[in-house]
Amino acid sequence: MASGDFCSPGEGMEILQQVCSKQLPPCNLSKEDLLQNPYFSKLLLSLSQHVDESGLSLTLAREQAQAWKEVRLHKTTWLRSEILHRVIQELLVDYYVKMQDTNLTSEDKKFHETLEQRLLVTELTRLLSPSQEREIPPLLGLEKADLLELMPLSEDFVWMRARLQQEIEEQLKKKCFTLLCYYDPNSGECHPLTLCPDADSETVKAAKVWKLAEVLVGEQQQCQDAKSKQKEQMVLLEKKNATYSQVLLRCLALLQRLLQEHRLKTQSELDRINAQYLEVKCSAMILKLRMEELKILSDTYTGEKVEVHRLIRDRLEGAIHLREQDMEKSRQVLNSYEVLGEEFDRLVKEYTVLKQATENKRWALQEFNKAYR
Repeated sequence: MASGDFCSPGEGMEILQQVCSKQLPPCNLSKEDLLQNPYFSKLLLSLSQHVDESGLSLTLAREQAQAWKEVRLHKTTWLRSEILHRVIQELLVDYYVKMQDTNLTSEDKKFHETLEQRLLVTELTRLLSPSQEREIPPLLGLEKADLLELMPLSEDFVWMRARLQQEIEEQLKKKCFTLLCYYDPNSGECHPLTLCPDADSETVKAAKVWKLAEVLVGEQQQCQDAKSKQKEQMVLLEKKNATYSQVLLRCLALLQRLLQEHRLKTQSELDRINAQYLEVKCSAMILKLRMEELKILSDTYTGEKVEVHRLIRDRLEGAIHLREQDMEKSRQVLNSYEVLGEEFDRLVKEYTVLKQATENKRWALQEFNKAYR
């Protein structure tokens, strides 16, 4: 891509969405981000030409594919030898089980004993080989030649190997039929040694076993395709979640704005209306209380009682008025006396003393007159 080439915003965003979903790690980029960062969008498009769907560079991807191919070849070779080794071990285990339950022929005993002897010597020889390569003292002082002396006779080995091939084929055939029965129970054989009434012929079962590998490979490919589709769906789900979160944040911002612009603005008006309502309601309660008070008074006092109370009140008000006038005159007299100062206070005290003496003498005179009578 040339340094000066720019694609249209709509086309560029569609390409970037495909690139981010298949070749690059999940990028939660919105349209606004792409429009605000055109050079970053161009960098992503350029980077997509040098990486594969897994995110590796094309060179590393080729090297990785070659490495995985070699690993599969070595794995296949190892599995073949491991399967043969396990089948031979199972033959020996079955031999010892049958030896306890049934009487075996001399050929069977000779075959299994030769096989076991050959297997043990071979395994022990392999255990000695690493020590000899690293120049380590051999295990128990044994040499490879000592173990080779324990090998069975060549005639017995040739005879055992010819029969071993047939035994291995029979054992593998039973395992394949068992696998076929597990995969397809309607195939007829539910156990390698047990035949169902409607069992398929051995040729038909062999054909099914031959195709079973292809069927399993096809199902494995379907599982891998489903996993890839699930991965794409997970990427889309993450994008949806990111978009959903952004939409929620925008909704919250809009709700906050509505709250500030409308709810808070109308709150003062609403409070004013509520205050007016409460004020009117309070006035109405006061008027109602006054009305109840007047009703109680009207029920308690008749017209004559009210007229009498009015006369009493007028007389009391007149008496109060007269007393207030007398009090005002006395206050004026006191004020005039206060002008005299301390001399007036001394005269008042002398007057008080004389008045008390006069009252005492008057009381004594009255008592004297009472006693004289």
